[in-house]
Amino acid sequence: MSDLQERFDKELTHILEQNNLQGQKLAAAVSGGADSLALAFLLKKYTEKLNLDFVVLTVHHHLRPEADEETEYVADLMKKNNIRHQTLHWEHEDIITGIETKARKARYDLLSDWCKQNGYNMLLTAHHLRDQAETFFIRLQRGSGVDGLSSMAKISERNGIKILRPLLNIAPQELRDFLIGQNIEWREDASNDCDDFLRVRIRKMLPLIEKELGINIQKIGAAVEALSATKEYFLQSVNRFMKAQCKNWYDEAYSFNLSSFIALHKEIKYRALAKMIIEIGEAEYAPEYGELQRLQNMLSADDFNGCTLGGCEVIKFRNKIWIIKEDKKNKIIQKKQWEEYAQKYLPELKTDIPYKLKLNLYGKAVEFEK
Repeated sequence: MSDLQERFDKELTHILEQNNLQGQKLAAAVSGGADSLALAFLLKKYTEKLNLDFVVLTVHHHLRPEADEETEYVADLMKKNNIRHQTLHWEHEDIITGIETKARKARYDLLSDWCKQNGYNMLLTAHHLRDQAETFFIRLQRGSGVDGLSSMAKISERNGIKILRPLLNIAPQELRDFLIGQNIEWREDASNDCDDFLRVRIRKMLPLIEKELGINIQKIGAAVEALSATKEYFLQSVNRFMKAQCKNWYDEAYSFNLSSFIALHKEIKYRALAKMIIEIGEAEYAPEYGELQRLQNMLSADDFNGCTLGGCEVIKFRNKIWIIKEDKKNKIIQKKQWEEYAQKYLPELKTDIPYKLKLNLYGKAVEFEK
C-alpha cells in the first residue's frame, strides 16, 4: 500500500467513525481533473478492502466545448476499471453573469438529488490542501472572521447529504504523482487558468507568497486547523447554551431568557442567534454578521419592540426573547379557535405563548387538515 493510500484510508476512516457513518454507501464527485480522479482510485481501493458500495458521479455543465470529451473520458476510464459511474447533466439557458456561482449550486443540487434518489447519504469531494489555502484567502479578502477563515470543514451537510472531504491535508502534487504512478491520465480544465476568477488569481499568487514570505500551503493549512478548533469550541458553547437555556416550540420558534443571553460572550451570542434563525427561518445561510451584531445590540436595549431578520420575527414576550418563523399568510385567530386547537393538538401546553406563534401553529393545522 502506498503512503498516500494509507493516509487516505486513515483519514476517511476517522471521519466516518467520528461521525458514526460506518458501513454506509459512498458517492464521489469526479471530473476529469487530477484531483478528483485520484479520489476515485483511492476510494476504489478503500471500498474494495471494506466491501462498501461505491459510485462515481460526473456533472456535465454544458459550458465548455471540451466538456463532452472530458465526461466521456471519465465514463470510459471508470468502465475500464470496473467502477460504477453516472453522468449528470445540467440543462440551462445561456448564462451571462455569475457563471461560477451558478454552476457550483447546480452541481451540488444535481449531485445531492441523485444521492437522495438512489439511497446514498454521503458524497466525497476532492478538495485538497491548496483548495483550503485558496479558500482562506478568498474569505480573508471578504473580511471573514473565525468561521469564514476556518475555510472548508472535513464534513458538512448540503441538501440533506453529508459532504466528506478526506483530502484536505494532502497537497495536489501528491495526487498527481499518485496518478502518474498508476499510468492514469487526467484532463486540465482551461477555466482553471482564467484570471476572471478570484480563486485562480489567488492560486497564481501562492508560489510568490511562499517565495517572498515563506508562507506555504502547509502553514496556511495549520492556521486553518487552529481556527477550526476555535470555531468548534464556540459551537460547543452555543450548543450548551441552547440545551440549557433555549426552548424549541414545535420547530416554529425558539425562546430564551434575555438576562442569560446578555451574560454570554459576544461570539457565543452571535452564533446562537445565527443557529436559531437558520433553523426557524429554514435558511441555507445565516444573516450577515453586521445584521446579527445589530440584533444583539437591539436585544440589550430597554425599548426593544421587535424586528424581522432571516425569515423570522424576533419579539419580547413574558420576559423572554422569541424567535418565531415569519408567515405573512396567517392573519387572525379568535380566542375560541385557539383554545379548541390547543385542547385538541397541544394538550401538554401549560403556558401562554405569543400570538404570532399561535397563528403559525393554528395555520399549520388548518393546512394539514385540508
